Amino acid sequence: MTASARLTFLGTGTSFGVPQIGCGCVVCRSTDPRDKRTRCGAVIETASGTRLLIDTPPELRLQLVAADIDDIDAVLYTHEHADHIHGIDDLRAFTIRRATSLPLYGEAATLHTLRARFPYIMDEQFRPLPGTTRPEGTLMPIEAGVPFTVKDTEVLPIAVPHGRASVVGYRVGDIAYITDAKLLPDTARTALAGVRVLVLNALLRHPHPTHLSIAEAVAVAQEIGAERTLLTHLTHDNAHAALAAELPAGVEPAYDGLVVTCS
Repeated sequence: MTASARLTFLGTGTSFGVPQIGCGCVVCRSTDPRDKRTRCGAVIETASGTRLLIDTPPELRLQLVAADIDDIDAVLYTHEHADHIHGIDDLRAFTIRRATSLPLYGEAATLHTLRARFPYIMDEQFRPLPGTTRPEGTLMPIEAGVPFTVKDTEVLPIAVPHGRASVVGYRVGDIAYITDAKLLPDTARTALAGVRVLVLNALLRHPHPTHLSIAEAVAVAQEIGAERTLLTHLTHDNAHAALAAELPAGVEPAYDGLVVTCS
């Protein structure tokens, strides 16, 4: 049997998560498990077994346990916002079992923020007290549009605009993961040509200054023409079942724990 690449959605919510603190709306009170959305993150596992974690959201430990992810080869950071990086301490569970530090890939601005906020992870001179441990990461700078390799797997970072932040999505073979984009420039559309599984953020029903709306994401999905497009970074404005029922063929909302295979 031919091995398949796998995409696992660890979290599919916005920076607030769902349910949102202090909110009693229908979605926040929903009993549908697909309406429980932790902060955005994902894992791509290639047919050859390379396992790539995208971002380290605040609920990372819980997400990884739920998805039964016990090892990774690298972290691919999309950008520096807190909901995408502040679970970084949970990488310690991986690094205490590695002979070398974990490679952390990202653009210069993202790596600068990681070094500034978490110096104890990046500083090779820092030594924890005897009997204690710390996460150990090596910052690996990347440039949008320039492929790099993790083990035997080529990864293409794709630049997308997100307000004042610099953001990259990633294409790994036939799978592409784009989050926190306001639009897809021509360079991104070219990089996504022929992709079979596409992930796009879709924040709200009305326009937002830094994110694709649901209608905008659907329009982009139809232009790209992937076999399957999954929407992530969803708010409590949309119940999963209701949103799934109204989306066109080939486009669907993702949910925490969803696994998509691409053979």
